[in-house]
Amino acid sequence: MTTRANELTALVTGATAGLGAQFARQLAESGHHLVLVARDETRLRSSAEVLERDFSISVEVLPADLTSDVGVAAVVARLRDASRPVDVLVNNAGIGLLNSFEKNDVDDEKRHLRLHVQTPMELCHAALGVMLARKSGRIINVASVAAFANRGSYSAAKAWQVSFSRWANTAYAGSGVKVTAVCPGFTHTEFHDRMGMDKSVAPRFLWLNAERVVREGLEDNAKGKGISIPSKRYKAITAVMRFLPAKLTSGPPRLAAKQSGSAK
Repeated sequence: MTTRANELTALVTGATAGLGAQFARQLAESGHHLVLVARDETRLRSSAEVLERDFSISVEVLPADLTSDVGVAAVVARLRDASRPVDVLVNNAGIGLLNSFEKNDVDDEKRHLRLHVQTPMELCHAALGVMLARKSGRIINVASVAAFANRGSYSAAKAWQVSFSRWANTAYAGSGVKVTAVCPGFTHTEFHDRMGMDKSVAPRFLWLNAERVVREGLEDNAKGKGISIPSKRYKAITAVMRFLPAKLTSGPPRLAAKQSGSAK
């Protein structure tokens, strides 16, 4: 039987599909009220109706483009509202770029960097202000096993999330705030379909399901772990990758391009 939270609220970005939708569902199942953030208001409201019906919790929708100053400011304002505290922040929103770095438009690369680094940093900063004052809070940054490889700007961005989360978890643990970078490998979600990726680049045994990724991520965060790598296979893979030379973890140029942004 699932233990229900005591009037806790979780804010999830990228909440209408993939890992974000699964985070929202599992947090709702444990009794958390929700603030759902995504660009598509219609999908947000549809998701909210289902979650309220299935789990008898309240759901607030917050349409926002997290690659824009206006969108980020709206979510920052919500996180800073101490009268309606957010107990759990899940930074999940993400995009992938199919081509290799030199072939991508630089504006696309800038949006990519904004969404994966600058926006999570701003949202973490806003959430921490309230969480530290209350001496309680949880933050999950959805990173990737790509953080431990060399796969262009996606790996670089996810490596920032891992480094920041590891540091923040140590720095704020004594103040009651837990910060975890969840690092899935290839996971069956809409993420790859939206970027037009050929899923055959990864063998079938490497693919995970979203329910497992989220369940293990939430469990590791509750335990106070700075990094969560779902599944034994990816724990083993990342352990080996840490000791391999860069040329072996970069892969052939075309494969690296196909995988950029894929392990989400």
